[in-house]
Amino acid sequence: MASESPMETRHTTSSSMQLPAPTVWPIVLAFGLTLIFAGLVTSISVSILGAVLALAGTVGWFRDVLPHEAHETVQVSDTAEPVITTRPEVARVGWITHELNRSRLPLEIYPVSAGIKGGLAGSVAMAVLAMIYGIASKHGIWYPINLLAAGFFPARDTAAQIAAFHWDSFVIAVAVHLVTSLVVGLLYGAMLPMFPRRPILLGGLVAPLLWSGLLRSILGIIDPLLNQRIDWFWFVPSQVGFGIVAGIVVSRQVRVRTWQHLPFAVRAGVEATGVMDDRAREDRRQ
Repeated sequence: MASESPMETRHTTSSSMQLPAPTVWPIVLAFGLTLIFAGLVTSISVSILGAVLALAGTVGWFRDVLPHEAHETVQVSDTAEPVITTRPEVARVGWITHELNRSRLPLEIYPVSAGIKGGLAGSVAMAVLAMIYGIASKHGIWYPINLLAAGFFPARDTAAQIAAFHWDSFVIAVAVHLVTSLVVGLLYGAMLPMFPRRPILLGGLVAPLLWSGLLRSILGIIDPLLNQRIDWFWFVPSQVGFGIVAGIVVSRQVRVRTWQHLPFAVRAGVEATGVMDDRAREDRRQ
């Protein structure tokens, strides 16, 4: 009986092992630091909340590792589970070639022209909604246009001045609207391949609500006059309309395969020894 006791003890200790215990405090610390810097451009209350979270994350993290690191016991099975399959052979995926053995997703992206088309289409939809707002509010169609350029002309601060036509405000508003729409359209072209199943949900609802909330928090710094007179009940639906139209236009464009399997020098067009041989072999393969 005395000889069986050590073997039983070894069997008991080998069925479990000690691993470092998981902790959420590093994420809390990182989120707190993010809020501290976000408060520099939004509100001091955001920075205060970030400081509280950063302090809590630091204390909690130190308590998990000092003076002794926290561990947890994990049960280990002594027997290996058999691998059972009903398939007689390995199924080959036809669309994966030997060059994509370490592929980076997405495999296909929209061309730059898709983002430009989506941004232009969305800008038209947003402009139409803005003019409808001007008519419904009885300020006129020039009111939302001049309001977009109000930051460049602070002297025009009355409703009558903003509602009147000004060619300089019109030119600046059109330029700002087009540039912003093209930039957002290009972002749509880059983001939508990452979420191929719900492009309209991402482009038409999630993204407009996110940037509308961000814009509301910083608009008082960027353009105080626009912040005083903007109608958010019309602005948010116009952003949603832009996102839906831009998302539909971008998602209907033909996607192109990425060159991720080629070396960076080939993708950049560098003429170097050994690189051109790889390019020639790729051309022959195609």
